[in-house]
Amino acid sequence: MTESTSNSPPIDLAQLVQEADMGGRKPVGVVKVLMFAVCIGWSVLQLWYASPLPFALRIFVLNDTEMRALHLALALFLAFLAYPFGKRSSRALVPSVDWVLAALAAFCAAYIFLFYRELSTRPGQPTLVDMVVAVAGVLLLLEATRRVVGPPMAVIAALMLAFAFAGPYMPDAVAHKGVSLSKAVSHYWLSTEGVFGVALGVSSSYIFLFVLFGGLLEKAGAGSYFIKVAYALLGHMRGGPAKAAVVSSGLMGMISGSSVANVVTCGTFTIPLMKRVGYPAHKAGAIETAAGVDGQIMPPVMGAAAFLMAEYVGVPYSEIVRNAILPAAISYIALFYIAHLEALKMGIQGLPRNKGSTTTGRLVGFGLTVCSVILLANVVYYGLGWLKTLMGSAAIWLIVPAIVAAYIAIVRQVSKEPDLTIDDPNTAMLVLPPVKETILAGLHYLLPVVLLIWSLLVEELSPGLSAFYASISLVVILLTQKSLLAYFRGQPNPLSRVKDGWKDLVEGLELGARNMIGIGIATACAGIIVGTVSVTGLGLVMTDLVEIVSAGSLIGMLALVAVVCLILGMGMPTTASYIIVSTLMAPVIVELGSQTGLVVPLVAAHMFVFYFGLMADVTPPVGLASFAAAAIAKADPIKTGITAFFYSIRTGILPFMFIFNTELLLIGIRSWWSLALTVSTAIIAMLVFAAATQGWFIRRNRWYESAVLLLVTFSLLRPDFWLDLMTPKYRVEAGTRLVELAGAGTPGVGLRVRIEGTSLEGKSIHKTVLLPLSAEGDGVQRIRNSGMTVMTTPSGVEIMSVNLKSGADKAGFEQGFQVSGVEVPADRMDKRWLYLPALLLLAAVYAAQRMRRETPVSGVPGAVA
Repeated sequence: MTESTSNSPPIDLAQLVQEADMGGRKPVGVVKVLMFAVCIGWSVLQLWYASPLPFALRIFVLNDTEMRALHLALALFLAFLAYPFGKRSSRALVPSVDWVLAALAAFCAAYIFLFYRELSTRPGQPTLVDMVVAVAGVLLLLEATRRVVGPPMAVIAALMLAFAFAGPYMPDAVAHKGVSLSKAVSHYWLSTEGVFGVALGVSSSYIFLFVLFGGLLEKAGAGSYFIKVAYALLGHMRGGPAKAAVVSSGLMGMISGSSVANVVTCGTFTIPLMKRVGYPAHKAGAIETAAGVDGQIMPPVMGAAAFLMAEYVGVPYSEIVRNAILPAAISYIALFYIAHLEALKMGIQGLPRNKGSTTTGRLVGFGLTVCSVILLANVVYYGLGWLKTLMGSAAIWLIVPAIVAAYIAIVRQVSKEPDLTIDDPNTAMLVLPPVKETILAGLHYLLPVVLLIWSLLVEELSPGLSAFYASISLVVILLTQKSLLAYFRGQPNPLSRVKDGWKDLVEGLELGARNMIGIGIATACAGIIVGTVSVTGLGLVMTDLVEIVSAGSLIGMLALVAVVCLILGMGMPTTASYIIVSTLMAPVIVELGSQTGLVVPLVAAHMFVFYFGLMADVTPPVGLASFAAAAIAKADPIKTGITAFFYSIRTGILPFMFIFNTELLLIGIRSWWSLALTVSTAIIAMLVFAAATQGWFIRRNRWYESAVLLLVTFSLLRPDFWLDLMTPKYRVEAGTRLVELAGAGTPGVGLRVRIEGTSLEGKSIHKTVLLPLSAEGDGVQRIRNSGMTVMTTPSGVEIMSVNLKSGADKAGFEQGFQVSGVEVPADRMDKRWLYLPALLLLAAVYAAQRMRRETPVSGVPGAVA
């Protein structure tokens, strides 16, 4: 089979990842040592800040604002040293001007830390020195953003600053009173409303620890383990290398904050193997691109956006993980199926199995391994739970030794297997590794991941503290695993291996800090954009603009927002893209949705814009992930990007679906039966959608069969659409019953309330919002707990006050508005009955294709139509 190749000069993949994630410079000598020391110091500082030690020892205790200042100072200092001015600048030497810029930028960022006490005595009254430092700091931040993140974000931030100052001179539709220099200095640089705002705070408190955790896990060898396990399990299947690429990229995506690094790490091995078994070069690159980029939607890290989303939405981090898990899982399952369909169309087989390996033996070995892991998980869960109940806080003195003993026992088992190494994918013959031995060979890598998930979801510790404990466990593994393996294997001088572990540790600490430069700069620059929106009221302008362009159409509004998110996300890393699109577009979805009667949970709006901002990573002509995969595949990058975008359409339809069907985000599910039905139908729907868009189910589709499959997909993902055409979903009760219905409502579900009033601009507003209901209290108390007070007047129920950033405020309630009605569920059939006709249609397509005779595809051995 011929492969699509590109005549463009070869791309240095290591340099591509270096420039995209860590900076293109590779200095030598003293400069290299200095940068290395700063990176190590930054990582150690972040571990210190996240740990309980500062408060226990009362040494170097930092508040959030001080830590944000130090975080940005170190990021800016490293940015000017690690990232050259332009493409033609030297990669080995740091010019004098960059040293000056690095020092000035670090000082400007650390200004709040150095003069924190003085600044706190004069809020809103900047001195001349304050103004000089702030102006210089913003300019240096914009230059660092241009180098590190890319020109698009720097240009957007610069335009936002121009908009803030030029308010009175703007067209009437977007005009505002403008911002003075004194106000701008205080707002953008000397307070937590701009650069040092929520985004930078999340970066310093949470994101760094998780990026560091991923760097340490990679240095420990987990990346090779994930790839090897995926190939052991799936390599023998039809199109096995592509399926293994999907799974390994998903596993890597759980700990990686970079789609480019994910693509290169896995793709270097997976793409050549996909080409070997018969995938065209551009399709091999596209599958790896789609899998690598989708790693950014995989919990728990989600490209570092999960922590920002938790702060912006105002819910626990564990809630964001719960909301994100099903869409991410079904998206990967659909890509897995796409790889299978492509293999069917082209008659592609898998890789040869290991000699002497039997199906029964593999199943037994895999089953015993999985059962052992499940047994261990239950012992840990119930055993630790029993110890905590019995001994309380003293249980830690038994739990820690038990974890150490378990680690040693696992490493002893691991020592019986050969070390994991990634084979050369270009060798003449590659034999699949045995399943059981491969899983056991890296089982200890799962301990830090289990500890992280346990701390987050069971102990419900903060994300920062959870990542700290998981990172410390990785530090222990890095320092001890090679010595323990040597000891259990009877090798001489096992303690001499500690220095190898120490080398891996310091390299992991450096890697974590280098990977954080871009995120630190991006979150700081995004503060300029967020600050402009808050100080100018740009968010209201965006809402009016989208409403006018979409002509009041809900679907038109969502499509327009999706396009805007795609454009804004081009050329930006995940974190920066999410901050921008969530600041500008998420409120638009919530506000315009409520005005059309659609109550969109805030987390659903944020997920919507996050998904489409992320889609820019695969969209030509700026999708870096596509370029990286194309370089490995030796394919045309534009063709690879277009194919990857086509594969990623399955991810693009999900946001539209969970805006209307929030059960896909596991919102409002109250029973295991409902959960099982939601998960199973969502999986079937995405598989059917993949079959429709790929033009292949069990045979090649005819056009009307693809149309029917798309109809089945829609019906499974949004069954209430058809039911709404027949009977209304809600009946409207009088607004005067608000207190009564609030008292009778189900806790955690919310009460749909219609409100109306006049905005500050004199515009008449009618919208439907969701009143959050607490678990305790009567109707009056529940309304008060939401952050709102109401009064019954002769004209109806009036909203008297809404507390800032309360649940009611985030839901869209506004002071002075009237309650015009309360919506309660109508008595009608369960929407899930409509799954039956959809499944019958699917069965009809299956039967029709089953009865069709197979027709061999000429020139493609093993392929049929």
